[in-house]
Amino acid sequence: MAGRNRIFDEEEVIRKATAVFWERGYEATSTEDLLTAMGIGKGSFYNAFPGGKQELFEKALEQFNTRAFTKLKAAVAADDDPLSAVLAFFRDIAQESRAVHMKGCFMGNTIAELSHTEPALEKKAVQRLQQMEQLFTKVIKEAQQSGRLKTTTPAPLLARHLVNLWNGLNITRRMYPQASGLSELIALNLAPIF
Repeated sequence: MAGRNRIFDEEEVIRKATAVFWERGYEATSTEDLLTAMGIGKGSFYNAFPGGKQELFEKALEQFNTRAFTKLKAAVAADDDPLSAVLAFFRDIAQESRAVHMKGCFMGNTIAELSHTEPALEKKAVQRLQQMEQLFTKVIKEAQQSGRLKTTTPAPLLARHLVNLWNGLNITRRMYPQASGLSELIALNLAPIF
């Protein structure tokens, strides 16, 4: 028996589910919460996502990362000075809305929440942040080779410093969601190196 045709846009329902997961976390989000947010019935849900909540969460992680990472890569590729694009990525964090600050980082939240309960999902989130680290390493190495960046600290260590900064900022901005304080903190973290 053939499955029923979907009467919804899968990308759109995953985007709606992502918002719920990001706000509440994986464990605290029920299937009912997801169905309500996505505006679909239980039959359609399991037809589209036979693996249930876990499959949907994996797809949410993938979609979110692809969108965010593609945007970052495009900014780096379009800038005559890719290092400036990376630094702008960090400086722009402070300008986000209070609502975004209070949610933190979807990937970081996932790693923190699921490190002991859902290692497969945690691993996927770690891999996404490592992609960002690899991009930072490439940009920093090129900036060092061109003379744009004078520090002799190895590029992989600087890239990991940036990921550490990213992870830390995504907790700190929940504590201090005001743009001015965050801007100063980001500048302080970036200034000694860049």
